[in-house]
Amino acid sequence: MSIKKQFLKTKPQANVTFQLGAESAPEASQVTLVGDFNNWDETATEMKKLKSGAFKATVKLETGKEYQFRYLIDGKVWENDWAADKYVPNNFTFEDNSVVAL
Repeated sequence: MSIKKQFLKTKPQANVTFQLGAESAPEASQVTLVGDFNNWDETATEMKKLKSGAFKATVKLETGKEYQFRYLIDGKVWENDWAADKYVPNNFTFEDNSVVAL
Protein backbone atom coordinates (compact mmCIF):
# COMPACT_ATOMS: atom_id res chain seq x y z
CA MET A 1 0.00 0.00 0.00
CA SER A 2 1.22 3.44 -0.76
CA ILE A 3 0.18 6.99 -1.44
CA LYS A 4 2.21 9.33 -3.66
CA LYS A 5 1.52 13.06 -3.76
CA GLN A 6 2.62 15.24 -6.66
CA PHE A 7 1.84 18.90 -5.99
CA LEU A 8 1.11 21.12 -8.98
CA LYS A 9 3.08 24.36 -9.21
CA THR A 10 0.42 26.38 -11.02
CA LYS A 11 -2.73 25.34 -9.11
CA PRO A 12 -3.66 24.51 -5.50
CA GLN A 13 -4.01 20.85 -6.45
CA ALA A 14 -2.11 17.60 -6.24
CA ASN A 15 -2.15 14.40 -8.25
CA VAL A 16 -2.50 11.71 -5.61
CA THR A 17 -1.73 8.12 -6.59
CA PHE A 18 -3.23 5.41 -4.40
CA GLN A 19 -1.93 1.86 -4.64
CA LEU A 20 -3.25 -1.25 -2.96
CA GLY A 21 -0.65 -4.01 -2.97
CA ALA A 22 -1.34 -7.49 -4.32
CA GLU A 23 -0.79 -8.95 -0.85
CA SER A 24 -3.82 -7.01 0.44
CA ALA A 25 -6.18 -8.40 -2.16
CA PRO A 26 -4.53 -11.45 -3.78
CA GLU A 27 -7.76 -12.87 -5.24
CA ALA A 28 -9.39 -9.55 -6.17
CA SER A 29 -10.71 -8.94 -9.65
CA GLN A 30 -11.81 -5.36 -8.96
CA VAL A 31 -10.91 -2.63 -6.47
CA THR A 32 -12.48 0.80 -6.25
CA LEU A 33 -11.19 3.87 -4.43
CA VAL A 34 -14.03 5.35 -2.40
CA GLY A 35 -13.91 8.54 -0.35
CA ASP A 36 -14.87 12.14 0.32
CA PHE A 37 -13.52 13.19 -3.07
CA ASN A 38 -16.08 11.10 -4.98
CA ASN A 39 -18.99 11.34 -2.52
CA TRP A 40 -18.35 7.76 -1.35
CA ASP A 41 -19.57 6.48 -4.72
CA GLU A 42 -18.60 2.81 -4.80
CA THR A 43 -18.31 2.78 -8.60
CA ALA A 44 -16.82 6.22 -9.38
CA THR A 45 -13.07 5.47 -9.18
CA GLU A 46 -12.17 1.99 -10.35
CA MET A 47 -8.52 1.16 -9.83
CA LYS A 48 -6.38 -0.35 -12.59
CA LYS A 49 -4.96 -3.81 -11.94
CA LEU A 50 -1.22 -3.91 -12.58
CA LYS A 51 0.79 -6.92 -13.80
CA SER A 52 2.12 -7.29 -10.24
CA GLY A 53 -1.44 -7.85 -9.01
CA ALA A 54 -1.54 -4.47 -7.25
CA PHE A 55 -4.28 -1.93 -7.98
CA LYS A 56 -3.57 1.73 -8.72
CA ALA A 57 -5.53 4.96 -9.29
CA THR A 58 -4.59 8.63 -9.51
CA VAL A 59 -6.98 11.44 -8.60
CA LYS A 60 -6.55 15.21 -8.65
CA LEU A 61 -7.36 16.74 -5.26
CA GLU A 62 -7.42 20.27 -3.89
CA THR A 63 -4.59 21.07 -1.48
CA GLY A 64 -5.07 22.39 2.05
CA LYS A 65 -7.64 19.69 2.86
CA GLU A 66 -7.91 16.21 4.31
CA TYR A 67 -9.81 13.44 2.56
CA GLN A 68 -11.18 10.26 4.11
CA PHE A 69 -11.12 7.15 1.94
CA ARG A 70 -11.10 3.36 1.82
CA TYR A 71 -10.61 0.64 -0.77
CA LEU A 72 -13.57 -1.57 -1.74
CA ILE A 73 -12.47 -5.02 -2.91
CA ASP A 74 -14.81 -6.87 -5.27
CA GLY A 75 -17.73 -4.78 -3.99
CA LYS A 76 -17.70 -6.61 -0.64
CA VAL A 77 -14.62 -6.07 1.52
CA TRP A 78 -13.44 -2.69 2.82
CA GLU A 79 -9.71 -2.17 3.32
CA ASN A 80 -7.72 0.74 4.75
CA ASP A 81 -4.41 2.03 3.47
CA TRP A 82 -1.83 1.46 6.17
CA ALA A 83 0.37 4.15 4.58
CA ALA A 84 -2.32 6.80 5.18
CA ASP A 85 -1.46 10.06 6.93
CA LYS A 86 -3.89 9.22 9.75
CA TYR A 87 -7.09 7.36 10.57
CA VAL A 88 -10.44 8.57 11.88
CA PRO A 89 -13.48 6.61 13.10
CA ASN A 90 -16.23 6.35 10.52
CA ASN A 91 -19.88 6.93 11.33
CA PHE A 92 -21.20 3.61 10.05
CA THR A 93 -19.05 0.84 11.54
CA PHE A 94 -16.58 0.34 14.35
CA GLU A 95 -13.75 0.62 11.83
CA ASP A 96 -11.61 3.59 10.85
CA ASN A 97 -11.30 5.44 7.57
CA SER A 98 -7.91 6.22 6.07
CA VAL A 99 -7.05 9.91 5.63
CA VAL A 100 -4.77 11.61 3.12
CA ALA A 101 -3.75 15.17 4.02
CA LEU A 102 -2.62 17.64 1.36
